[in-house]
Amino acid sequence: MNKKIPVYVFVIAVILIFQSCSSVPVNLSIAKEEVIKYHESGRYDKDAARAVEEAISEFKDIPAGKKDIVVFDIDETALSNYNYSKEHDFGYVAELWNDWINEAKAPPVIQVKKLYDYLVSRGFGIVFLTGRKDDEYKATFKNLINAGYTKFDTLIVRRPSEYNMTALKYKSMNRTALVKRGYNIVGDVGDQYSDLEGPFHGVQVKIPNYQYIIK
Repeated sequence: MNKKIPVYVFVIAVILIFQSCSSVPVNLSIAKEEVIKYHESGRYDKDAARAVEEAISEFKDIPAGKKDIVVFDIDETALSNYNYSKEHDFGYVAELWNDWINEAKAPPVIQVKKLYDYLVSRGFGIVFLTGRKDDEYKATFKNLINAGYTKFDTLIVRRPSEYNMTALKYKSMNRTALVKRGYNIVGDVGDQYSDLEGPFHGVQVKIPNYQYIIK
C-alpha cells in the first residue's frame, strides 16, 4: 500500500462523495459504513466492471507491437486488500501491513484480472509499477503469481532513493524510464489519479477506490 510512504489517508474520497452541502463533515464511523456498503452491495463490482469494459473497448482498436506495454498498479488495482482493511477498521499499522504483504495472499481484483487476461491474450506486455518498497519485492512477486498474474515483463518497486517521493513523481519517473528503455506505453491502470497522471500513460483506466487517496 506504500504508494506514498507510509500513510493511509482513509475515507477522504468517501467524504467527498457522501457528505451533503453542509460544511459539517460526515462522521468517520458513517463514512466507513458507506465504504462497506459500497463494496458489499455489489456497487463496487459494477463500477469496476464498467471501467474494465470501457477499457477493453478502447484497447480493441490498438494493435499490439513487440514493445507495447500496459502499466498496472497493484494495491486496490491488481490485488485487493479490502478484507484486510475492513478487518483492521480501515486503519494503518506498519507492522501489521508488512505482515499482510509478506503473507502474499491478497486476492486479485477480478475485474482487473479480466482486463489483464485480455491484454495478455492480445500480446501486450505487462509491467507492474507499485509503491511498495524493494524489501517487499519477493512477497509481491509471489502474490502476483498466486493471484494468477503469471505473465509480465517486470515488477517495479520503490528503491531507497524513491521512498519519500510522492506517488505521482515516482510513477511518472518510472514510466519515463520505461519509455527511454524502448517500451511504448499504450495504457495505464490504477485506482489513484496519481497512478494515471503525468507523462506516458496511454489509455487511462481508473479503478474505483473510496478507501483512501494517495497523491
